[in-house]
Amino acid sequence: MDGVLTDNMRFHADSWVQLFRDFGLEGLDAERYLVETAGMKGLDVLRYFLDPNISEAEAARFTELKDFLYRVTSRELITPLAGLEAFLDAAEAQQIRLGIGTGAGPKNIAYVLGLLNLTDKFQAVVDPFQVPRGKPHPDIFLRAAELLGVHPSGCVVFEDALPGIEAARMAGMQCVAITTTNNAEAFSRFDHIVQVIDDFTELRPDDLLEKLSKREPATLT
Repeated sequence: MDGVLTDNMRFHADSWVQLFRDFGLEGLDAERYLVETAGMKGLDVLRYFLDPNISEAEAARFTELKDFLYRVTSRELITPLAGLEAFLDAAEAQQIRLGIGTGAGPKNIAYVLGLLNLTDKFQAVVDPFQVPRGKPHPDIFLRAAELLGVHPSGCVVFEDALPGIEAARMAGMQCVAITTTNNAEAFSRFDHIVQVIDDFTELRPDDLLEKLSKREPATLT
């Protein structure tokens, strides 16, 4: 969702940095967050940067503060990625099932989908609280595939963040990488990426399906 439907990961990164600074905490800047932990759930971000032993209750308190700051500062800035609406409409017309697998919590999901008027576009929405492990583990994407009634090998993931790219690989799913959070070079080490795009303006579902049909299925690992 974040960084794919809308180019908003910088707002998340800036909110984490401001929260950490307000509590006198060092060790996190926006670029490190975007490269190393973008797309991960708040508990994992806090354990990665702050304290590997932080309790779930304390992490939830920090994450709620960060999410409130994010929503307050980004409300007028959330817009759909260029070409997104036309791409989703074309996919829907071809009866392609659509799902979301995100590291965001329920409040942020409702916030983004509401601002983008996309609440009814997806047949499955999975957040990290519905699965044992968040990205880069494959649980979120595997659960989304299960809810959609599609085998993982029949899914294609759209991802901007490296933990999500890795989660798609581990789920045995092909992937379209989006350069809102990382540049194209950052994706070069992954062999399950079928295409790298800046936005959806030049992407058509039928062209993508044709390209996918010519590739070997991603390996489930």
